[in-house]
Amino acid sequence: MVVCGDDALAHRLAAELQDVYRERVTLVVPSAREPHRPRIPPPTRALGRATALLGRMSAAMARTSLTPTEAPDDDDPPPDEPIRILEAAEADDAALTEAGIAEAGALALVYDDDEANIHAALRARRLNPRLRLVIRLYNRKLGQHLEELLDQAATVAALGTDGGPSGDASTTVLSDADTVAPALAATAVAGTSKVIEADGLMLRAVERTPVPPGRPAGPGVCTLAVLSASANDPAVAPSSGGGEEGPVLLPDDETAAAATGCGTVVLETVSYTGRTVRPGRLRGRGAPLTSLFSRRLRWSLGGIVGAVVALAVASSLTTGDPPLHAAYLSLLDLFAINDPAIGESPPRKVLQLLSGLTGLLLLPVLVAAAFEGLGTFRSASALRRPPRGLSGHVVLLGLGKVGTRVLTRLHEMGIPVVCIEADPEARGIAVARRLRVPTVLGDVTQEGVLEAANVDRAHTLLALTSEDTTNLEAALYARSLKTRLRVTLRLFDDRFATAVYRTLRAAHPLALTRSRSVSFLAAPAFAGAMMGRQILGAIPVERRVLLVARVEVRGHAALEGRTVAEVLRPGRLRVLAVDTSAPDEPEPAAAPPQDTAREPAHLVHELGDGYVLRPQDRVLLAATRQGLGDLLARRPRAAVVGQD
Repeated sequence: MVVCGDDALAHRLAAELQDVYRERVTLVVPSAREPHRPRIPPPTRALGRATALLGRMSAAMARTSLTPTEAPDDDDPPPDEPIRILEAAEADDAALTEAGIAEAGALALVYDDDEANIHAALRARRLNPRLRLVIRLYNRKLGQHLEELLDQAATVAALGTDGGPSGDASTTVLSDADTVAPALAATAVAGTSKVIEADGLMLRAVERTPVPPGRPAGPGVCTLAVLSASANDPAVAPSSGGGEEGPVLLPDDETAAAATGCGTVVLETVSYTGRTVRPGRLRGRGAPLTSLFSRRLRWSLGGIVGAVVALAVASSLTTGDPPLHAAYLSLLDLFAINDPAIGESPPRKVLQLLSGLTGLLLLPVLVAAAFEGLGTFRSASALRRPPRGLSGHVVLLGLGKVGTRVLTRLHEMGIPVVCIEADPEARGIAVARRLRVPTVLGDVTQEGVLEAANVDRAHTLLALTSEDTTNLEAALYARSLKTRLRVTLRLFDDRFATAVYRTLRAAHPLALTRSRSVSFLAAPAFAGAMMGRQILGAIPVERRVLLVARVEVRGHAALEGRTVAEVLRPGRLRVLAVDTSAPDEPEPAAAPPQDTAREPAHLVHELGDGYVLRPQDRVLLAATRQGLGDLLARRPRAAVVGQD
């Protein structure tokens, strides 16, 4: 396996392939001496609260055990062969050849620059047409076209050889932002809930508080994890559940029932009930009157129209003229283009004077309407400001790659969002402008920026910048404004994140605090794609991760012909649902059916633990990284599963 990259995701992915799948890995990086992690500079404008709390965190980190919180899920020794590190400024022909691309089974290109990944993918496909490619791209449309191009190139090159076409020469384009956006958006919507959509089902992992003895637990599909005691109350000593060493992942029913005094993560089925996103203003053909003009101006125009109608009716009654002729004369008097009513009756003179006065009132209204209409069209391309009475919204800090995807996800779910971004040229600014999302431009470390986003009335703060210190400082200051604010931090360093989490939980026990690492959440999906696996999502459980994967039963000795109860491996692997829509005798030459035509998968409790898995079934699994790696290692030949 060859991994090429220039940031933390490359190192995470290499460690994932080595520790979980026991693969030989060659890591190509620009420099092996750089830390390849977000730099944590000393805060230049740190608040007094941040300084005091960071001191407490440093003490907590000093007392923390040297064992990382994200240790492997078993005690298997690491592979004897270490990761081979190759320094190269870019993945050119010489670097790929030296990395052994001709004999490699898969190549992951995870540079932060899309153009660099595309160039390297074209070179790698030319050097080894049978190579499985996993490419990191932010542009979705470009990724789809690139997949088709590289797959077609592999097919043409393979047909020209004696070996025929190779089934492993697939191309998978992934985005780390798309992978982690659902989990981050779920923390904003429901705190600790994580949502996975697969095979017509929408599943949500919900964190539940400890159930008092004697009371039955709430309904759920299954228990995914038993949380550690510090996840519920840092001051409480560990009980019979997860304990301080970490959560118990994928417990069996007996272990979950015996875990008293500890919170649990339970899987539930949900249906989408969110409101439909209202279309943006000034879309479609024309613009409605309510979008162009304010309510006060509309009332003014209505009053003038009513006055004109009243004058026309009065003129028709007093002069005996037909209604249309009377309205015509009233409009002429209104615009001051009629002859003076010299020699006319007194009522006619009075009506002409009143019409002229109405015309004088109409002039400023027309000028105001012109300015308001022009201002509406100009504001359509400008950033909206947060409304004054906004409350219960999500404050999103950072509109980079990850922040932009999370913003789109929240907008699709109908969640009110206020964004904060320091760079006016950030990639997410255009998305916020197009979606008409209120945005505050400014440095979040300066006073007044969070207040402008109405953080004191917000429901959740998502701090998703690439700087750990910026995210921490924003969280601390936001908590000083609203102590029970729900906070989700994007932090890279695991030990630092653990200290931050425990300290914030101790300082604010009634508020929810979560820390997430983008590279740690995204690495399993990239590693699974390199091994021919389809990872649908990652469910973070404290500082560990459960993977949700779709797997074909055919060819897996641990699945084929076994019952659901026999497949269960506590702490490693669990079947969540089974897709039984495939026929009993599928035709190998037939084209695979589209996912849109499939019926929803059946949950395990609907089929029963005695259901025997057929070769043509597809199962939805919840597994640890090691459990999924063991399942893949037992298969004689890895099947290639295309990306949804």
